[in-house]
Amino acid sequence: MALELRDQVSQGAEPAAPVKPADLHAVKNGAAVGSPAGRATSGLEPVVRIRGYGRSFGERTVLTGIDLDIRDGELVALLGASGSGKSTLLRALSGQDPAADGHVVVPKERAVAFQDHRLLPWKKVWRNVLIGVPKGRRADALAALEEVGIASLANAWPGTLSGGEAQRVALARAFIRHPKLLLLDEPFGALDALTRLRMHRLLRELCARHNPATLLVTHDVDEAITLADRIVVISDRRISLDHRVGNDPSARNGTEALALRARLLSELGVDPTHPRHENQEN
Repeated sequence: MALELRDQVSQGAEPAAPVKPADLHAVKNGAAVGSPAGRATSGLEPVVRIRGYGRSFGERTVLTGIDLDIRDGELVALLGASGSGKSTLLRALSGQDPAADGHVVVPKERAVAFQDHRLLPWKKVWRNVLIGVPKGRRADALAALEEVGIASLANAWPGTLSGGEAQRVALARAFIRHPKLLLLDEPFGALDALTRLRMHRLLRELCARHNPATLLVTHDVDEAITLADRIVVISDRRISLDHRVGNDPSARNGTEALALRARLLSELGVDPTHPRHENQEN
């Protein structure tokens, strides 16, 4: 896989031209620029460009021919059945899959948050926030924790935190890096329903403030409808649906949202009329 880490992504009025293999090469450093979340992004060059991405494990092909752009300030939710390659694609964007095929353009400033918060139990909360941050100061960690609403827990040990508090620390650790690309791998999947609603609200606020291009891998159709500007479905090794969610409130609530939910479930191979269907996959 040719991985290009961008030094800069321009904010020109014209969309980016298709990526040509001859134009791409592997480099070691790069960056991108942000834009206000929620504004129209169709006129901006993508922060992320994927062309012809494919991944096989032995004789099993998981993904093939994936083309995807993610623009500045855009939150894209990625849905798919278990084993469809959602997390595989996310790993490619994090630069952890050099064995894949295709061409991937990403900014240098990236951050990842997982369902497992991955906090180091022997470090206090504020020190966990600074992991991987060169020359990070306690004051910086406190500011990041204040932003996610738990500055009072800066000196706590991770083992004393609730699930929601631990995920807030994980988000603080991601956003302290000022990412141009934020990768979220089912970060709220282990939380109870009420805590998830609170975390959804927090994520929207953080994305509006920091303006990263965001890819959210989720197994929850309702979460995707609530949070995403676009919803991408992977099935049969390819992108089978790329739907832009409207800005009107009815796109996320009401009859329009119900119709979208039914369409997404159907795309995922789930009968939306079945009274006991699973949302998608475990």
